[in-house]
Amino acid sequence: MDKVERIKRDLVIANRILAAEGVLDAYGHVSARHPEKPDQFFMSHSLSPELVDIPDILTLDSQGAVIDDSRHPALERFIHAAVYAQQPAINFVVHGHSEAVLPFSITDTPLIPVINVAADMGAHVPVWDIADAFGDSTNTLVTNLAQGLSLAATLGDSKVVLMRGHGFTAASASIVQLVRMAVYLPRNARVQLEAMRIGVVKPIKSGEIAQFAKMDPESPASMRGWRYWAKKCGCEDLLGDGSAPRFVAH
Repeated sequence: MDKVERIKRDLVIANRILAAEGVLDAYGHVSARHPEKPDQFFMSHSLSPELVDIPDILTLDSQGAVIDDSRHPALERFIHAAVYAQQPAINFVVHGHSEAVLPFSITDTPLIPVINVAADMGAHVPVWDIADAFGDSTNTLVTNLAQGLSLAATLGDSKVVLMRGHGFTAASASIVQLVRMAVYLPRNARVQLEAMRIGVVKPIKSGEIAQFAKMDPESPASMRGWRYWAKKCGCEDLLGDGSAPRFVAH
């Protein structure tokens, strides 16, 4: 199995996992940078994540345009195109609308890591407000590259950015890490909200976050979760025997 086939299989698995875990619903999308052509990326056509299969995956260019395919791409593909353009070390992007994170996108209370399994999100989660640069006449969706680049600039070196009243975008060099981060992001938000009802919230310490950052994103412990979630959502046949090369970095 070559890298392109492996990455498309992993992309299907990621879509199905995040749908099964309630992170993505009828909407939302996951993408992967092309392992051999870094100015291109893979993403399904406009299709609910739970339904994505390998034939559904399109190839798009750095402007978010579909290459040699007539099927309609996801409207917010410009989020993905812009993050890849601005962050060469990023290989995978997810955008979703989990309501658990939304309170932190519409208040002055920041979303912070409070449970250890969510440490991948990092200490700082910025909030992007489309109205700041594009006024109050948009539908709050990222529908062109200029809006995508503005969002990507707010994401910066962070792993996650919230979008005011809309959802979140997360990025990683590893698809296994991306999925784990996306799964635990709304769980962290729910724990933080519950803790705020009780008293002062104690975040994960910066040194602890640094230690998590040093961990291999595709260690046996991480792969344990990946395989569990993949089997749980019915993607066991796409896992393979583990011998195929997995795309982690250029």
